[in-house]
Amino acid sequence: MSLNLLLIIPLLTVAALFFVSDAVKVRWISFIGMSIQLVVSLVLLFSYMAYRKAGYNRPLLFESSTMWYPSWNIQYHIGVDGIAVAMILLTSVVMVSGILISWNIQSQVKEFYILLVLLGLGAYGFFIANDLFTMFLFFELAVIPKYMLIAIWGSGKKEFNAMKLVLILMFGSSLVLAGILGTYYQATMISGNQTWDLMTIGALHIPMNAQQVLFPLLFIGFGVLSAMFPFHTWAPDGHSSAPTAGSMFLAGISMKLGGYGCLRVATYLFPEAARFYSPYIIVLATIGIFYGAFVTLRQKDIKMMNAYSSVSHCGFVLLGIGMLTQTAMTGAVLQMVSHGVMTALFFGVIGMVYERTHTRMSNELGGLLKVMPFIGTCFLLAGLTSLGLPGLSGFVAEMTVFVGSWQVNEIFYRTATVLACMSIVVTAVYILRASGFAMMGPIKNESYKSLPDAAWNEKLAAVILIIPIVMIGSAPFWLSDMVNSSIGNWMTSLISSAH
Repeated sequence: MSLNLLLIIPLLTVAALFFVSDAVKVRWISFIGMSIQLVVSLVLLFSYMAYRKAGYNRPLLFESSTMWYPSWNIQYHIGVDGIAVAMILLTSVVMVSGILISWNIQSQVKEFYILLVLLGLGAYGFFIANDLFTMFLFFELAVIPKYMLIAIWGSGKKEFNAMKLVLILMFGSSLVLAGILGTYYQATMISGNQTWDLMTIGALHIPMNAQQVLFPLLFIGFGVLSAMFPFHTWAPDGHSSAPTAGSMFLAGISMKLGGYGCLRVATYLFPEAARFYSPYIIVLATIGIFYGAFVTLRQKDIKMMNAYSSVSHCGFVLLGIGMLTQTAMTGAVLQMVSHGVMTALFFGVIGMVYERTHTRMSNELGGLLKVMPFIGTCFLLAGLTSLGLPGLSGFVAEMTVFVGSWQVNEIFYRTATVLACMSIVVTAVYILRASGFAMMGPIKNESYKSLPDAAWNEKLAAVILIIPIVMIGSAPFWLSDMVNSSIGNWMTSLISSAH
């Protein structure tokens, strides 16, 4: 299978959008293009699993490499492992759902969909790239269009929040760029050859003093995008002003770019430094988990509630990475996938509620499950996934992180594991309270009795997101085995010597 299809399809979709002006055609072209992308992603998943079952044990599959800047030896080197395949599938699911949720956008429809598809293009390129320079280019493509999406189609203090988001994310990008350049020069000095190749650099032994400088640059730089405490403040403000599809992309995909970078780049390239900084990562992750959870308790705006909840849930990703055990790292990837689909569903449903009621304040809502049974059911399902109900993806992901974290037989790490487990209680409080206020009880506003339930496009978007939530929750082994074997392939030396 050619991974180039993952970039060609979005590019062809954007090219087609330039030649149409009718809003209906724009929506259908975007939907068809990203639906084809979803099919290609599913084909990639099954092809990858078939190749692994047949005994292909190379770290990367479907590799190809083309020189595109010879003087610096920058190559268009692409290939995937199980982690990248999981992230590509997540991106495809969220992209199709985001396009369907945005069906009623009326202002500058073509421009909106072009920017949304370009964001997806950046994410696909980032996940398949194995050249650090190429990876950074796609990383930036997945960040820059967010400003226009929020500033033009957002709400509230949209210009301020869009600028804040971009400035903080560009700060993270500058750290990533510094780390990548430093890595390139270190690798060139050691090997005697110019190289940006991720796998090649990973096979080198970079001195510990260099690792201690480069690792925090990359980890913090990517961690900013993953809403790592204390660089998380862009997330709630950005979500509060973003259009619904923008919030779905921000939480469902963008935050996963950060987690993927922390794991696949920083930790893989600098294993000794990862071990050295592990306690600091655990502390920041635990603070982020509790900070996000307790601040969420104070939120009456259900969109802000989900935004701060995302800060807490992304803390589990960093916790799993920081523990440096194979099971915990597998759990971190499962958490990225689970949180991606769950929070996209939650933001999508919140957008449906706001479009009908024109309020996001939970104390002004009530009884919506009676009026809008499909939307109300999706709201409850997203909430139950967030609090980790068994049978749904959130439970599988968080339990894998906790089990992997408990494997580290040291008091500090086990204390952090216990504290992280305790945060589930706080999550249950704010989820059940918000669900009770918004969906249960009497209808507080007489005008709500005539509100319509979900339209066809909203139902389809929700179903596309619910399917992986249930599939991972009820039968997670197809995903966990794929991710676990990939982590074992390229992190054996790190895991065996981590603790």
